[in-house]
Amino acid sequence: MPLDTDRIHQLLHDGVRDKVYPGAVWAVGDSDGTQASGTVGVLDPDHPAEPTRLDTIFDVASLTKILAVWSTIGTLVEDGKLELDRALGDFWPEVTGHPLAQSTAHQLLTHTVGVPLRANLKNLYGTDPQDVRDGVLHEALHRPPGEAVEYTGRAALILGYLVEYLSGHTLDRFAAHRVWQPLGMTDTRFGPLPAESAARCAPTELDETRGAHLKGAAHDFSARLLGGTCGIAGVFSVLDDLAVFLRHMLEPARSTEGPGFGRSWVKRCPPTSSRPRQRPSPPGMARNGRLSAKPSEDRPSVMPDTSMPQHTGSDEEDEADKG
Repeated sequence: MPLDTDRIHQLLHDGVRDKVYPGAVWAVGDSDGTQASGTVGVLDPDHPAEPTRLDTIFDVASLTKILAVWSTIGTLVEDGKLELDRALGDFWPEVTGHPLAQSTAHQLLTHTVGVPLRANLKNLYGTDPQDVRDGVLHEALHRPPGEAVEYTGRAALILGYLVEYLSGHTLDRFAAHRVWQPLGMTDTRFGPLPAESAARCAPTELDETRGAHLKGAAHDFSARLLGGTCGIAGVFSVLDDLAVFLRHMLEPARSTEGPGFGRSWVKRCPPTSSRPRQRPSPPGMARNGRLSAKPSEDRPSVMPDTSMPQHTGSDEEDEADKG
């Protein structure tokens, strides 16, 4: 079946016309490579002479949970440093003796861990990153682990902290060294971006304190509070880098440099949402932009359910942190 690029262009142009977004980039491909790609709209509606380009850098928001957290957790599993179903308190001193101790990495990945649903980091723990880390890791659970599927960005934040503990590196350094650099994802990194990169970055929300739109700094308040790097959000990337990452997921054996996670982790993580749905969606991309397939009959997949296109960079609960 031939690829109908005209239909893709029309769909995205309609979004620009209706002011759903000022611009977008797109690509279609498979494990053999990108078959077609394109752009629509402008980089910044305040500067209509600057079109969106294929190398435009985007704040990829909750894709951080896949690009940085899910991939590095898989790396640690394949390295033999993490057992997904082992109680965290058995090997992680920071949570030993606290409510999170009996939870597992698998429960964090599948949103069944029972942690509080809202981030609310600044209001609860202040602005010091260590105080935030201690508060999140020592917080009482919202419900017993394994009782229900409830999406929360806190799970990814905790997984990011776990990656740092087990790897001995910050999340940004470990993701870059073990995943992005081996794959050749040269334009993928946590913010804040250097000036030369920020210049080709798509702006996000209006920063009222500066009277300008954010460019190169994370839209997500939790990420900005923590210096730009956390498991919830904060990664910036370009279309080609995302295509490389997806090709590796489709065919890990073809990656020449061998990033930390490979075939066994990808096979273990089918793109199945752990969320119960009101209406069934066919396998693939649902209309709301989430990966969807038939839910597992026995236990949730360890592929985190995460928003994909048109994500503004916030996990909704993020707004509560601004107070």
